[in-house]
Amino acid sequence: MAEPTGNPAESSSDFIHQVVRADIQQDTYGGRVQTRFPPEPNGYLHIGHAKAIVTDFGVAEDFGGTCNLRLDDTNPGTEETEYVESIIADIEWLGYSPAHVVHASDYFEQLYEWAKYLVREGLAYVDDQSPETIREQRGGYGKPGIESPYRNRPAEESLNLLRRMRAGEFPDGSRCLRARIDMQAENMWLRDPVMYRIRHQAHHSTGTEWCIYPTYDWAHGQSDAIEGVTHSLCSLEFNSHRPLYDWFLSHLPLDGPAPKQREFARLELTHTITSKRRLKSLVTNNIVDGWDDPRMPTLRGMRRRGYPAAAIRAFCQAVGTTKNNSVKAIEEFESFVAPPARAPPPPPPPPASCSWV
Repeated sequence: MAEPTGNPAESSSDFIHQVVRADIQQDTYGGRVQTRFPPEPNGYLHIGHAKAIVTDFGVAEDFGGTCNLRLDDTNPGTEETEYVESIIADIEWLGYSPAHVVHASDYFEQLYEWAKYLVREGLAYVDDQSPETIREQRGGYGKPGIESPYRNRPAEESLNLLRRMRAGEFPDGSRCLRARIDMQAENMWLRDPVMYRIRHQAHHSTGTEWCIYPTYDWAHGQSDAIEGVTHSLCSLEFNSHRPLYDWFLSHLPLDGPAPKQREFARLELTHTITSKRRLKSLVTNNIVDGWDDPRMPTLRGMRRRGYPAAAIRAFCQAVGTTKNNSVKAIEEFESFVAPPARAPPPPPPPPASCSWV
């Protein structure tokens, strides 16, 4: 049975460590601890990602487990090989070595087979409505959802359409695959979410093999299960996604216990942009000289500015994992950066010698 190794993060009342420790004591996963860091390769990693990296890899290290790097490459229009390579290099610079480097696209075939399984079970259907109509029918908080007229489409018909979607017979946006859950659920993510959308775009890894791509919610939990992840650690914005994460896994024929998702607060710093979209606009609009510009809060930029990887790790460990978002002062982060060593001052000159007559 794995025991924590005494990492500084373990000394705090860290709720994630408590969850993992409880699972070990209950032998939920046979004493195994496996995590993953799953960035989308649509930009360079920044200081906010550093906390997720330290958490994912740190929890695995603390309990003698493993952590994979999984590139969440399900949006071919925004992802590039350049970003994949930079993510791998930045994690290495930060001081971590993934047990395996994998891609969500590695699992496209299994995800597709599981999608067909849900259709056969009456838990998914092909919808012919436009994305705009589906969005409107979803409703809102306090506003009921409207069921699609295709919700009760026979399974064989949906299976046939899904196969034709994969074969490339239909244009972008003309159809999608949706889970059949509850259009009146209070949690909006359970209102028949989209699982697959049609996109005739080449993928940086799979080329033109696929023209239907899984959504984040359909790919994420299932990829965790395929890899054997035990604890899927996410930032707080995915808390509302957790019921859908659990729903998908509970309705699939898994070989073992389902992974467990837990969420923690993101790292935000004063005077610092941690939006990948906004950072990308700075680069594309030539406001900065690139992703590694020293003014950028990317790991590349901070490295050029002289921040040591050890200081970034120590700061993230000190912040710990909490359930409440907060903004840390940039000065607090700066305090973890040791000042440059100074040469000792020269010794004072020896006293002048005296001669006696």
